Amino acid sequence: MPLNNIDDIRQLQPAVLAFMGDAVFELFIRERLIRNKRGTSHNLHIHSTNFVKAASQANIARILHDSFTEEETYIFRRGRNAKSTTIPKNADVQDYKYATGFEAVLGYLYLTGQHERLSEIMEKAALIVETQERPMKNEKE
Repeated sequence: MPLNNIDDIRQLQPAVLAFMGDAVFELFIRERLIRNKRGTSHNLHIHSTNFVKAASQANIARILHDSFTEEETYIFRRGRNAKSTTIPKNADVQDYKYATGFEAVLGYLYLTGQHERLSEIMEKAALIVETQERPMKNEKE
């Protein structure tokens, strides 16, 4: 199905929006870490999991939820309430649902070209995680 307008994107399955949002957030976090941290690719990968794991994204979603627009709230709710065929073994079901909702919002913003809003939300998300984590081993500030 070609995505010709916002309505087409809005009607995508929430899992498809989350699929895109997951990729966008992962790329954002990797670039942020490379720019701001020192370490091996292995250490950077381990550090990135603090940002992209379901528990962290669920926490982000709970904190940012009140700042979502009406449309973002709609997309988040669809993502959160979507039936999941699998739940990662290290994730709580509730956290996974909230993380999926968060990723659906990111995917929606990306696909609809709302890059300024997308950047704003991802920056806030990164700051939430950064204020709650411990430094990496061998990390140089």
